Amino acid sequence: MLSAEEIQKYHDEGYVIPDYQLPTDVVNEMRAELDRLLDANPQMTADSLFVPHAPQGNPQGMTVPNAEKWLDFACHDDIVTMVADLIGEDIILWGTTVFGKPAHTGKATPWHQDGQYWPMRPLASCSAWIAIDDVAVENGCMRVVPGSHKGSDVLAHHTNTADDLTLNQELDTDQYDEDAAVDIILKPGQMSFHDINMVHGSRHNTSERRRAGYVLRFMPATSHFDREIGRELAAKSGTIDFVNRALYLVSGEDKGENDLQVGH
Repeated sequence: MLSAEEIQKYHDEGYVIPDYQLPTDVVNEMRAELDRLLDANPQMTADSLFVPHAPQGNPQGMTVPNAEKWLDFACHDDIVTMVADLIGEDIILWGTTVFGKPAHTGKATPWHQDGQYWPMRPLASCSAWIAIDDVAVENGCMRVVPGSHKGSDVLAHHTNTADDLTLNQELDTDQYDEDAAVDIILKPGQMSFHDINMVHGSRHNTSERRRAGYVLRFMPATSHFDREIGRELAAKSGTIDFVNRALYLVSGEDKGENDLQVGH
């Protein structure tokens, strides 16, 4: 699915926007399911909605009218094939998030690395960020620092509990160069892939347009989803439940001794 140049860019720079776009009917279905999800949860902010694909009790108390549909989107054959080009054939889907950054009030995401939040060891994961709406600078697109994924250590973060942020772990300002950041601009159905250690974030959305995306979290099945580490991270976040998280083997074999029964 991916060209040799696209695969090389991912490994060299930590991200890639493939020359690919989901079919229009799939994007329209995704947009309709997002409308259903938001209608079913008027009490919640749309900025970040966790694991709509999973069958167990939602960690945010969110009502999901059609979890199977969100799982279908996440397991789209083309997406899994592209992920296999990047991290190998043995793949586990371990998480999803809808970032529904609304017009006018959409929260910012602080500069961070995903590895600060996640319990697989060794740290290895590929995120697919799928645009449901047009994504531009004006409505708070994701921004990445190319090459910042290199190195095995997670950079220094601190806690920031500001109400206008989607996450509470923020990189120390001396850990990255914002001037080197690249804007990830996408049309509906386009997607970007990024590495677990990629430095990234996004600005507030003060525009007239929503900026919704569906993000899929895949890990190579050679890593172990450590639920004890997950227990510590869940206690720290107070929101995300890694202990009871359902894992889905979407390609190949599990080689990380993962528990594929919990949460199903």
